[in-house]
Amino acid sequence: MIIQSAKFLQSCDSYLKCPKPDRPEYAFIGRSNVGKSSLINVISGTKNLARISTKPGKTQIINHFSINNSWYLVDLPGYGYAKVSKDKKGLWEKFITEYIIERKNLMCVFVLIDARLEPQVIDVDFMEWLAIDDIPFVMAFTKTDKLSKNQLAQSIERYKKYLQGTWESFPQYFVTSAHERKGQDQILAYVDDTNKLFVKP
Repeated sequence: MIIQSAKFLQSCDSYLKCPKPDRPEYAFIGRSNVGKSSLINVISGTKNLARISTKPGKTQIINHFSINNSWYLVDLPGYGYAKVSKDKKGLWEKFITEYIIERKNLMCVFVLIDARLEPQVIDVDFMEWLAIDDIPFVMAFTKTDKLSKNQLAQSIERYKKYLQGTWESFPQYFVTSAHERKGQDQILAYVDDTNKLFVKP
């Protein structure tokens, strides 16, 4: 897939305010400061499409971007650590949950995982929730440029062992790096193939 256009469309705090579900949609989510905005910018081929911040919790609403005028890319608030109040975190959890469950044109959730870290309970719990609710998702390992090939292989293997026994199979995953622009082609090819399965609600 060649990106010909990528533009910000709107922000909202409820799935009821999202754009019409008339095209396939892909949501990106992960722990705060996992590199979500950087990856979105790489995938879209647009340097400042999503705002990048070193402050965890920068994204606090549902951000929709229109890609090639044919599919939506969605930037969701990060879960986990963020310098915001407990009340606001509770609000995030509510509208993120509603969005994921109710958004009829949502084709897949990209769960971003920091490849440098040991398996995090919050990431695993979130993916288990998606699986139980039959929400299609894939994993995207981020910041892989900070690891050697051997360290990256070990990181992925740790996740496989961590999930062994409770998961029937390891989820599909992508190896990405915003710094090296790694994973862009693979993710876009996946989106291109998945778009063909879209049926208007």
